[in-house]
Amino acid sequence: MFLNINDLQVQYPGREAAAVNRVSLSLEAGSMGVLIGPSGCGKTTLLRAVAGLEKPRRGSIEIDGQTVSGPGIHIAPEFRRIGMVFQDYALFPHLNLADNITFGLHRWPANKQRARVKEMLELVGLEKSGQRFAHELSGGQQQRVALARALAPGPQLLLLDEPFSNLDVDLRERLAHELRVILQQAKTTALFVTHDQLEAFALGDVIGVMHQGCLLQWADAYKLYHRPATRFVAEFIGHGVFAPATLIQQADTLVLQTPLGEIREKLNPNTPIPITGECDVLLRADDIVHDDASLVKAQIIRKAFRGSEFLYTLNLASGHTLLAHVPSHHDHDIGEWIGIRAEVDHVVMFSR
Repeated sequence: MFLNINDLQVQYPGREAAAVNRVSLSLEAGSMGVLIGPSGCGKTTLLRAVAGLEKPRRGSIEIDGQTVSGPGIHIAPEFRRIGMVFQDYALFPHLNLADNITFGLHRWPANKQRARVKEMLELVGLEKSGQRFAHELSGGQQQRVALARALAPGPQLLLLDEPFSNLDVDLRERLAHELRVILQQAKTTALFVTHDQLEAFALGDVIGVMHQGCLLQWADAYKLYHRPATRFVAEFIGHGVFAPATLIQQADTLVLQTPLGEIREKLNPNTPIPITGECDVLLRADDIVHDDASLVKAQIIRKAFRGSEFLYTLNLASGHTLLAHVPSHHDHDIGEWIGIRAEVDHVVMFSR
């Protein structure tokens, strides 16, 4: 593994709780890891510790086989060969784009500097803009220049702290996809911090969900969504609610009795079922299907238009609340009762 973080703890003076609490993760060379979680969960502090800007209280950080933080070891940031991209771009307003990118190359020969700047501008799609200044560019273009400047010295690891948070939603999604292509072309390993799930899914080969300083799960997007390790991860990723359920069979089929009726899932014979009896089952918005023929009815109490679909908030007669994605040509009024049924491909449940 290219990046190894082992049992890392970072604690600020005067704070009772650790900002980063016993975190371990690994990242392969050339891949992109994403840290996601609510504000104050420790993701930026973890990024700063990797950069060398925060000194851990315990644990170790290893980059490309070299320990950069550990017992008795703390290599300064400037010697870690790390590039950083921030949300505020941090471009020098008095320098043109070419000179901004050249800033980290002052020890390079002049001819190599010019060649590298040309290469970086081409990489981020701004090859004709080298003589322009930051104030002449859009936010998305400025962020690309910040990325080019970070990549120019050839860092062994790139760290990005919510670099798109100042941009509008459509531009953020487009830049996220562009960033992934650019980093793949540059063959750069990266660790990215965001609070945006769609951004995390678009970018991450592996994604870590953090909460109160702890890394709850480090996995690909599919596993986070369909096989969440904790109740917090299950609630944090995607739209969904927990409904009470009773597990009434544990043979080769999982049978759950829920307010929506029975939910069944075929089981692998080797899959252990640690839960018995009463439990809570996660019902995501895409697990609930609008079906006029269904005997189960729910009342629409809220709806949000999402273009191709509505996100309906529904109340069952039993008082339980559900969420459902419904194609937008099914435009029902708030207060209306509609038929629904559960269509669950992956059952996610936790002890009551």
